[in-house]
Amino acid sequence: MGLSAFVRRHMVDVRPLAVLPYRRLWAGQGVSFVGFQLTSTAVAAQIYKTTDSSFWVGMLGPANLVPLVVFGLWGGAVADAVDRRRLLIGGALVAWAATLALLLQTLLGAASVGLLLATVAVHATGFAITSPTRGAIIPRLLPAELVPAANTLNFLVSSMGAVIGPLVAGVVLARGGFAAVYLTDAVLFGASLYAAVRLPRLAPLGEVTRPGLRSVVDGLRYIAGNRVVLMSFVVDVIAMAFALPRALFPEIADERFGGSLIAFGWLTASIAIGSVAGGLLSGWVGRVRRQGLALTFTIAVWGVSVAAAGLAPALWLMVALLAVGGAADMVSAVWRQTILQTHAPDEMRGRMQGVFTVVVAGGPRLGDLRAGAAATWFGATGAWVGGGIACAVAVLAAGLAVPAFREYRAAPRGPEKCDV
Repeated sequence: MGLSAFVRRHMVDVRPLAVLPYRRLWAGQGVSFVGFQLTSTAVAAQIYKTTDSSFWVGMLGPANLVPLVVFGLWGGAVADAVDRRRLLIGGALVAWAATLALLLQTLLGAASVGLLLATVAVHATGFAITSPTRGAIIPRLLPAELVPAANTLNFLVSSMGAVIGPLVAGVVLARGGFAAVYLTDAVLFGASLYAAVRLPRLAPLGEVTRPGLRSVVDGLRYIAGNRVVLMSFVVDVIAMAFALPRALFPEIADERFGGSLIAFGWLTASIAIGSVAGGLLSGWVGRVRRQGLALTFTIAVWGVSVAAAGLAPALWLMVALLAVGGAADMVSAVWRQTILQTHAPDEMRGRMQGVFTVVVAGGPRLGDLRAGAAATWFGATGAWVGGGIACAVAVLAAGLAVPAFREYRAAPRGPEKCDV
């Protein structure tokens, strides 16, 4: 096999980037996500500087989660009833206004912990609207066979932002302070807003349901009645709630590596490093048709890798095994997202993406709670290893027990209508 053939077969599939509206959306997301990570890092540091309390830093969790749950579900329902381009622009403007508010507070010396948390909640509201809307837009821009590749590119650029953003934030904070970070984010966010403005009109297809509580309930009822879609959420919750070990990183770094901040940093970055590597080597992902079965076994690999990392005697081996898990998590996320985008009808996609946003936001927090609680009973190593094993067993039992999910095959489908 020649080098060019190897690259086409195994490296990340970049064919979606040939479609101009998607390319703009992807580039805007990548640039603005670096800014998002800058602000996330700076807000945590600013709250700690203001309060000298980790408790208040921890309150960023509910400040982000509550709007994500409420407006993620509502935003998904609205995305099924209006022009998705206009909704994406509106949500982006809300998030951008919150960033500018953080900048203004800092410049005026008016920042307080309550005001900072309230502004973060507004920013999370904008994100909760744009995230499901963006996910629902992709199948309208691309043929179905390119949707897995597009999702891989999206997760890849987000993972790269998760690595690059905090590193850049440290440099900008050291040289320019909090205001410089927020200003940088506001400038970078312009790329996302520009991409949204340049999208074609994306009016709803099929039956339009008035957004509100009833449409949200209809979406949840659709999930409950569709085993393939339901199981895509179930296996996601299993993956994060059982196996995510990040809440244990500080204790493990302290117990095994003498409290080394370098060790803690490597552990923290390891899963994202694996996600980036998995994305770069993802050329094969779009060729998999039995996505339900593949998703089940990939999440089992995630669980086994996490469990093995918890038993590893050396830091480099722990990082390597967590990176393997991160790569598996990246691939599983692509298939979960693809199932929602291609299996559900267009008039349900916004609501499916809203629930996806809630699960993605809530699952890791359940994992943190599970890991911390289990560590009080079984110790950090027991909680870490036991969670990984429980994940692998539970996902195999659940995924293989549902024939519709086990036998699900992705069917190629042509591009859908958008108004250019």
